[in-house]
Amino acid sequence: MIKWYEAIESAQNVKELEELRISVFGKKGVLAEQFAKMKSASNEEKGAIAKELNIHKAKLAQLLNETKEVLATKELEVAMKAEGIDVSLFSTKGTCGALHPVMETMDKIVEYFNSMNFAVHTGPMIEDDFHNFEALNLPKYHPARDMQDTFYFKDEMLLRTHTSPVQIRTMLDTKPPIRMIAPGAVFRRDYDLTHTPMFHQVEGLLVDVDGKVSFANLKYILEDFLKYMFGEVEVRFRPSFFPFTEPSAEVDISCIFCKGKGCRVCSKTGWLEVLGCGIVDPNVFKAVGYEDVSGYAFGLGVERFAMLIHHIGDLRSLFEGDVRLLEQFR
Repeated sequence: MIKWYEAIESAQNVKELEELRISVFGKKGVLAEQFAKMKSASNEEKGAIAKELNIHKAKLAQLLNETKEVLATKELEVAMKAEGIDVSLFSTKGTCGALHPVMETMDKIVEYFNSMNFAVHTGPMIEDDFHNFEALNLPKYHPARDMQDTFYFKDEMLLRTHTSPVQIRTMLDTKPPIRMIAPGAVFRRDYDLTHTPMFHQVEGLLVDVDGKVSFANLKYILEDFLKYMFGEVEVRFRPSFFPFTEPSAEVDISCIFCKGKGCRVCSKTGWLEVLGCGIVDPNVFKAVGYEDVSGYAFGLGVERFAMLIHHIGDLRSLFEGDVRLLEQFR
């Protein structure tokens, strides 16, 4: 048995040690052979042989574990040294980071509305049913709630499906006039080429007293904003429905890819839908305790704008962290 002690102690690596373990402790190993010889021994000899073999078995197992730990540590040190990077070495690549295209687009949107004297407000991402739905003229069982697949928690708490709750919180805490935008992340149960479970919105609200706000005001600022974002495009307003605005409209721009002639991106229509807007519904003002006021609201998806500006075909690619995509925005 002495040679096996020496063999284990002189093993050069974990692989070699594993082969020795099988040779000693395997079903056909040396210990199994020695225990098998006990069949031919007398009863008096069996006890002594078994005792001696069990002592060797315990000592060999302990030596094997200790040696394995030493060899594994050495191999790890060698691997780490081989894979290590000398951070003091001079690099000639000269690479640098850049803003993520979504954040870059968000900053550009915020920059425009800041220049128009809109304040930036934020709010919690975990909302209650009142701020996210009811105060926005979406009472329980309202069919329009099905337009937003919601992540719910217990006790009517949820991940906000839009940044409109920030507008509600602002109106509850502030007297008009109000001129604000609410940028931030929102969450819906959706995932495909043009939808992800988490995305970003910028919603705007303007409220004033004595009927000073009209749809003409809204139309002017959105046309100016869209030309700021996309250049010289045509803008059109189509009648639509949103529970929190009345009248409501979808806003389109002439396709920036085909210049309005019709292509695959715009489904041959020559137009691209970019945001929704409208005059704030009186029920929303009633929910926050406002009287004798008027206002308009609008909302847009930041990823949608980023995809159009940078010609990105799949929304999901913005969140996959692929360096090959992101390094193009330096």
